[in-house]
Amino acid sequence: MTEKTDKFYDIRPIPDNEVPATIASLVSNNYFRRAAEAFVLQAFPTWDEFIDVLIQCRTKGDFQRLVIYPVMSQLINKTTSGLSGANWENIPDGKGCLFISNHRDIVLDVAFLNMLLIDQRKSTTEIAIGDNLLIYPWIEEVVRLNKSFIVKRGVSVRQMLEVSKHLSEYIYDTVNRRGESAWIAQREGRAKDSNDKTQVSLLKMFALHDNSDPAGALIDLHIVPLSISYELDPCDFLKAKEFQLKRDNPGYKKSKADDIENIITSIWGFKGRVSFRFGKCIDEEIATIPKSTNKNELFKSAASFIDREIYRNYTFFPYNYVAYDLMTGSDRFSSQYTEEDFSNFEAYLQEQINKIHIPHRDDAFLREKIIGMYGNTVKNYLEAQ
Repeated sequence: MTEKTDKFYDIRPIPDNEVPATIASLVSNNYFRRAAEAFVLQAFPTWDEFIDVLIQCRTKGDFQRLVIYPVMSQLINKTTSGLSGANWENIPDGKGCLFISNHRDIVLDVAFLNMLLIDQRKSTTEIAIGDNLLIYPWIEEVVRLNKSFIVKRGVSVRQMLEVSKHLSEYIYDTVNRRGESAWIAQREGRAKDSNDKTQVSLLKMFALHDNSDPAGALIDLHIVPLSISYELDPCDFLKAKEFQLKRDNPGYKKSKADDIENIITSIWGFKGRVSFRFGKCIDEEIATIPKSTNKNELFKSAASFIDREIYRNYTFFPYNYVAYDLMTGSDRFSSQYTEEDFSNFEAYLQEQINKIHIPHRDDAFLREKIIGMYGNTVKNYLEAQ
């Protein structure tokens, strides 16, 4: 298939018939080797053994099972207290779906999801990834080997509609024509304060493949909200640091070095328990929206359906309850944690703040921001009830 006949060649994952050539390109790339030796060789005894496994891969599925799965298994053992999934019955049988989740970890959210899907003997999901993370060409090759499709963000306002329509058509093609699942976060980037809200503009993009019937266009995607919960966020201090830097300098923007620091910290930092819980497909709820509803209100309603399912399916740990009580100045959830949990969280807060090295460090502000990261999920859960 040529670029002229392959409508989605510029954003789709690598086709299986291009996998061997892509792997050959990676094997000869010294930058890939340097990165792989620091990360992949935790799961493979030597570089030569890793290469032997890599060149055996003939499909993206082979790459995920033979390379990604063992690497992620090692990472789960080293950086978590356990990974779990629940509510598998909410994934539609016999058809594709679009998983829309909150977003906690730059790299690992969907890597963990695909691990769980493999363990359940279900097909892995395609992955939306922003082109801002494709810092080097070899990274793009790796992510597209891992069933990722590209979300173009660095485009002009004039190009945005065309790019968005192209992406909408790709997601529709994936779910409806090919019967595959796809994953995308509910908003661009992570909600750094854990106050998860689905972007209405994202839902508008999904419907661009059929502007004449936006409700039908959303139902065609069989949206399944997904709640991702980490007991500890290794990047909480980096997020808090960014909050202060932006407060002190509204024009502040992260550098590529900052992105790399976030990625490395998120991968290797300790996460405690990690939980994935699937909400109910929102097809039936969208179908109840009156036909007379204007488009903006329709998309707002659909976003609220997604948010409610995500909030209802959070998994809470003692630190979430401690943080909520600290946020609200109450003892509402004191039965959910011990005095030791409370004192451990206080110590943890100071430990994370001490990792932040910036001029005029505002400890009270940083403390408030980190507490919010752990308490806002409980607040949203209560509102969803």
